[in-house]
Amino acid sequence: MGRIALVTGGTRGIGAAIAIALKNADYTVAATYAGNDEAAAKFSADTGIPTYKWSVADYDECVEGIARIESDLGPIEVLVNNAGITRDGMFHKMTPQGWKDVIDTNLTGVFNMTHPIWTGMRDRKFGRVINISSINGQKGQMGQVNYSAAKAGDLGFTKALAQEGAFKGITVNAICPGYIGTEMVRAVPEKVLNETVIPQIPVGRLGEPEEIARCVVFLASDDAGFITGSTLTANGGQFVV
Repeated sequence: MGRIALVTGGTRGIGAAIAIALKNADYTVAATYAGNDEAAAKFSADTGIPTYKWSVADYDECVEGIARIESDLGPIEVLVNNAGITRDGMFHKMTPQGWKDVIDTNLTGVFNMTHPIWTGMRDRKFGRVINISSINGQKGQMGQVNYSAAKAGDLGFTKALAQEGAFKGITVNAICPGYIGTEMVRAVPEKVLNETVIPQIPVGRLGEPEEIARCVVFLASDDAGFITGSTLTANGGQFVV
């Protein structure tokens, strides 16, 4: 049995690709999801990866869910904070609830998941925390003030916590995907993709979820032990930092 890895939002899209890649790299993987029971059941049936349902926006649910996973599988050594939502809209039309929902899931959710696991990682003197941020947390995006703020916050979280974990053998890194060919992105009208989105990407195509997953597998590995507090951009050259 390999190291225990937990992927939040791990049953669809980028999260599913990450969970599968970690399993293929001999990790013992669990995946969480918030609401789509049918997709989660299919994912588990197809992959053999167990799934657990709770909202990362609720600290108590995270504590309880993490305890369940560690009882079933063992101490979590790799945490991938991938769960996220959007509530897009121009700022003058954004509601306080639309702001709160995104911040609670995409930023506070990273705290809620990492905090209950952190002490165990410190005690064992090993851990990998990998936060999935976004190109829009780096450059901002019109109509996504809430999302961009949360994803930028994830980067600050990563840099600060990395400094606390380093001497305890824990690395904390972030990945900022660009436009990735998930079900959600491919649902955008083909004309919009071909005439508006893809022309912004120098490599001339969308990324694939598996390309983000390979970044995660590397950062989770022993080979990445000297990399912490870093942001890995995977956006086809769309935004260079």
